[in-house]
Amino acid sequence: MNEPSWRKPVGALLILVVVLLWTVLFASFSDSVATLHWTLQLVYYALAGLAWIWLTPVKPILRWMQTTRWR
Repeated sequence: MNEPSWRKPVGALLILVVVLLWTVLFASFSDSVATLHWTLQLVYYALAGLAWIWLTPVKPILRWMQTTRWR
């Protein structure tokens, strides 16, 4: 019988921690961004919302959860 893998819950928690840290990082600049024109605010938050997909290690975490390898 296959035992449940501990990697999936740990990986899911790790992804949640990465998203939380990313959110806190960009929200910490909210006072500075609030002084900008609304179009610049829109660009800032759109880029911050999309950039975490490419800049955070979510894909390697998902791969590790499935295969136990980082690469």
